[in-house]
Amino acid sequence: MLIIGIAGGTGSGKTTVVNKIINSFPVGEVAVLPQDSYYKDSSHVPVEERSKINFDEPAAIEWTLLERHLKELKEGKTIEMPTYSYLTCTRQEETVRVEPRDVVIVEGILVLNDPDLRKMLDVKVFVDADADDRLIRVIARDCVERGRTPESVISRYEGVLKPMHNMYIEPSKRFADLIVPQGGSNVVAISLLTDYIEARLRKERKLENAN
Repeated sequence: MLIIGIAGGTGSGKTTVVNKIINSFPVGEVAVLPQDSYYKDSSHVPVEERSKINFDEPAAIEWTLLERHLKELKEGKTIEMPTYSYLTCTRQEETVRVEPRDVVIVEGILVLNDPDLRKMLDVKVFVDADADDRLIRVIARDCVERGRTPESVISRYEGVLKPMHNMYIEPSKRFADLIVPQGGSNVVAISLLTDYIEARLRKERKLENAN
């Protein structure tokens, strides 16, 4: 099993990169664990306070559960991945069954921040993009998917996203094995990444067959 971590700022194009990797392999060969699924449950927080939760700092993530699930997948076990609702800021009762695959991608803005998680990653990728481009994507996404107004998105970007990006996300770039500029539109970098993944998988299968 090859475990790949894909990090980068909000709106940088991480999901596009992940989807292009998935589409480069046979159906069912790649499993994805979104960091967003592992946000800590906030159902105990009063509703009026939930909008103030900072989702862009490492403390918001239940790293121990994510790492345990990765370990179990590597051991050949099936996991029940949690789901999280941005509308209610709570973990949902529903889970998603994830089976072990040849390639497991862990994707999210803070994926390269946690030292224990980094040790589990075979390949560490940082998707980079211009700050203005990221802001435009965030406005479009949050207004459509999360029911927010452009004014509230911009306010949150200036008050939370930008400072957290500078404090946690941008510095994590130094841990990356590969930096993908221009997000999901960088065809060359994505092609190099998929070629590398294929080569690693061939090598692992050859070793398994030899044993």
